[in-house]
Amino acid sequence: MSKFSVPRSAMPCAFARRYRRRDFLRFGALAAVAPMFDVRLPRGIDFTLLNSPTPRKYLIETMPGGVALLDYNNDGLLDIFFVNGGRITSGMKTPENFDRSNPRYWNRLYRQNRDGSFTDVTQTAGLANAGNGNYGMGVAVGDYDNDGYPDLFVTSYGKNILYHNNGDGTFTDVTAKAGVAGGGWSASAGFFDFDNDGHLDLFVTRYMEWDADHNQICGGDWHTYCPPSAFPATTCLLYRNRGDGTFEDVSVKSGIAAKKGRALGVAFADYDGDGLTDIFVSNDGMQQYLFHNNGDGTFAEGALEAGAALTSDGKGLSGMGVVFQDYDNDGRPDVIVTVLPRELFAVYHNEGAGSFSYQSLETGLGALTSLSSGWGVGMEDFDNDGWKDLFVAQSHVLDNVQQIDASLRYKELPLLAMNHHGHFERADSGVTTPFAARGAAFGDINNDGAMDVVLSTLGGPPVLLLNRAAGGHHWLSITLRGTRSNRDGYGAKVSVNGQTRFASSAGSYLSANDKRLHFGLGAAATASVEVIWPSGARQTLKDVRADQFLEIREPEAP
Repeated sequence: MSKFSVPRSAMPCAFARRYRRRDFLRFGALAAVAPMFDVRLPRGIDFTLLNSPTPRKYLIETMPGGVALLDYNNDGLLDIFFVNGGRITSGMKTPENFDRSNPRYWNRLYRQNRDGSFTDVTQTAGLANAGNGNYGMGVAVGDYDNDGYPDLFVTSYGKNILYHNNGDGTFTDVTAKAGVAGGGWSASAGFFDFDNDGHLDLFVTRYMEWDADHNQICGGDWHTYCPPSAFPATTCLLYRNRGDGTFEDVSVKSGIAAKKGRALGVAFADYDGDGLTDIFVSNDGMQQYLFHNNGDGTFAEGALEAGAALTSDGKGLSGMGVVFQDYDNDGRPDVIVTVLPRELFAVYHNEGAGSFSYQSLETGLGALTSLSSGWGVGMEDFDNDGWKDLFVAQSHVLDNVQQIDASLRYKELPLLAMNHHGHFERADSGVTTPFAARGAAFGDINNDGAMDVVLSTLGGPPVLLLNRAAGGHHWLSITLRGTRSNRDGYGAKVSVNGQTRFASSAGSYLSANDKRLHFGLGAAATASVEVIWPSGARQTLKDVRADQFLEIREPEAP
């Protein structure tokens, strides 16, 4: 089904029953479970995501906005960056003016203080004016020049912007020098090192060819946003980092531009174990893309052959958010793609040997998501039992969907699904008020060893979900510091007590996660850690103490 199709009918969806993690067996006893998160808006955050909906149903209105968790000033505390939309008016014509010089429409950076409050540092950091021709979408985080400070890449309908972190609390717009402005409608982006040369490259998804002059209204009397198929597909962008502060657009010669799509989400992992980072792209209303890294600067798209392009009955997906991590602890990265109602959130299980199998029903996600619309998504071990759980920001794309079909809702509660040895069960997130959520970023905001979530909501304030912390379970948080590899260690494969994570801040939808790698250890008080760096170096640490933030430095070249 197309992302914007009008559904016919459905039965109401009831919350599944929940089981205690420590008592769960296949026929375990039913028990009450406390909500996982406290829902908060911390002191000092006054951001509102202004998407500016109009009766003209401009498609960009329903698509923002991204969230990033990063420690921009290296003080050990996660800060939060929000991407804003812009001002849209009915009858808008090209060239569009989104009034981004108005402070209401600024992107915002909030510095976390020692007492857990936040301070708006947008203007002093040099991030105030995104450009009146840009309507904000997403954000990527990575240290592209290996100077020890995270940089920001902001995507837009319009021009994208690369902000270099100067290391003194300020950023400089270096887009022109770097050569990464792009153009058109960009969505998600991510830094990764596709050629393992120690410098982070940049991948940018683009949604479609669209502008205000060619906008359409669909739905007849209902006046809905048009489906993506109403607009031409387009290509994604790949930039190779030259290592001198500039990037080369290699979209064509790498093979990325050979495939047009309607790309929204992107995530990175080495799915076939050849030591090279591959790319999964979630496309809207069509097949998904899996770009295999050939190791010679080129990629081959092979999702269909690998079994990760369609549903089990050969249908396309309304792909939006994506996560590319190992959910069943077999050491191989799997893929989960969020979609719209009448579809199921797609689970592509990595079978090894470069192939995937569609496992939405077998994992339990099919029963949980048939009437839901998913956007930002993450797999994190929220209760620290050693199994990655699933969290999804949810909301339909049509703001009047309930008038069209009373069984569906525009605003939804997020989905929290706990992982029971590869099978997902719905749990209580603690959120009781539905909202139109879009971006989602994951990280340990208060450094208590439990993973938290930040959501963006259309037309409203962000939502911060602080984890109540799993009682008695141990954890380990790892920061990688590359020497031969890129300084962030993106692309490294890290194994801890039988669990595996692939280092990246990308994934979700339009958003960037805390780059620290979080592992729940259950009852184990120590951990065995193995790191396979992008350089090929292998590093093993034994008897690592649990419940700590650990930095692992890559060994220097022998």
